[in-house]
Amino acid sequence: MRYFQKILGERLYLSSVNPEDAELYTKWINDREVSLWLGLHASVMSQAKERQILDGMATGDGFNFAMILRDGDRLLGNISLMGRNPIDRSAELGIFIGEAEDREKGYGAEAIRLLLGFGFNTLGLHNIMLHVNADNARAIACYKKCGFREYGRRRESLFRDGHFVDTVSMDILDREFAEK
Repeated sequence: MRYFQKILGERLYLSSVNPEDAELYTKWINDREVSLWLGLHASVMSQAKERQILDGMATGDGFNFAMILRDGDRLLGNISLMGRNPIDRSAELGIFIGEAEDREKGYGAEAIRLLLGFGFNTLGLHNIMLHVNADNARAIACYKKCGFREYGRRRESLFRDGHFVDTVSMDILDREFAEK
């Protein structure tokens, strides 16, 4: 079996990361649209390097999940809780969906809700934050739909394609998630 239903949703589930998916992840990370939003647009990722990253995710202490479509057990992308601080009960969320045809179908919002439930109800987190490019309107709308609120903005912090872009910081508290 390639994937394991760790956190089950309506249309997808979150599974442990499978290092055998390195070729597909390498394709995605080298795709301009994916890499642009991840801040990796100036990087070139080799399959060997991606395999190393996935091996680290699979064996590390973080909470890195493959997003799997239940219908056909197809890999959609990745979602993670990073930088978990057990004293402050906080962490940072990161997500991407690899294929363009899988975006704008609600998969990201479902995966985020699953991960927020895990973070707040299983790990006992109080605050989950994220950072997003200010010009990524699709992602910002998704995060707001999931209950995130903007708490700050770092002006002109990203240089891309000859111009600067702001970074928007958003977060959600456990009680706000419970209210939704």
